[in-house]
Amino acid sequence: MDLYYEVNGIGQPVVLLTGGADVRNWTFVAPLLAKHYKVVAFDGRGTGKSPSPIEDVNPVEDLLSLLDHLEINQATLIGHSMGGQIATEFALNYPERVSKLILLAPGLSGFSYSKEFGERMKKVHEAAPDIDKMIELLLCDPSNRVVAVSPHRDLMVQILRHHMNRMFEWPPVKLIWPQPPAIERLGELTVNTLLIIGKEESPDNLLVANYFRMHSDARIIEIPGADHMANLTHPEKLYSLITDFMEE
Repeated sequence: MDLYYEVNGIGQPVVLLTGGADVRNWTFVAPLLAKHYKVVAFDGRGTGKSPSPIEDVNPVEDLLSLLDHLEINQATLIGHSMGGQIATEFALNYPERVSKLILLAPGLSGFSYSKEFGERMKKVHEAAPDIDKMIELLLCDPSNRVVAVSPHRDLMVQILRHHMNRMFEWPPVKLIWPQPPAIERLGELTVNTLLIIGKEESPDNLLVANYFRMHSDARIIEIPGADHMANLTHPEKLYSLITDFMEE
């Protein structure tokens, strides 16, 4: 296994997944969960301390390989942002390997993001390779309106800066997702699912949560005063919601 991972605690396995970040994404949540569970946090290919990709990346199969390597037959998956998209795809394709599914402001393959979102991301890409400018634009995004003025802004900046430097190392590869996309298969989601989202999220991410509400049996919980980075600004609340759901 060439992906970087950390394992802490004992008990029922819990795997933490993220997208455009690294294990620091779980700085405040992982230690709380490790009091009661075996917590696995890992850096996806090309992020954090994991190697850069040399070919197209299949994050679902990377997760399967990690579980097999750690000899984990079944785990609770907790996915944030694109990590939530990976976790959803994995639960649809390998439901027998997932005990419960917990999604924090997840992405969703096949979802059509708004023109406004596309324009904001275009500005970020056009600012490259000026990382400071790219970070400034991201922190101005509606999805980061809370964390940008919180005591955790500096940690957010560190994570973003590291991730962007890593992305500049990538060869021209693409992400491979199962087909058909998850948006067409949410009705097939059999794993007990909890979706948590901040009320101060961007309109697009709130629409993703609403899509889960309409097309799956997922339980949806909103956190007042939280944005896309509730894992940094509201770890105690997340810990409470996660443990209550896991212990049901």
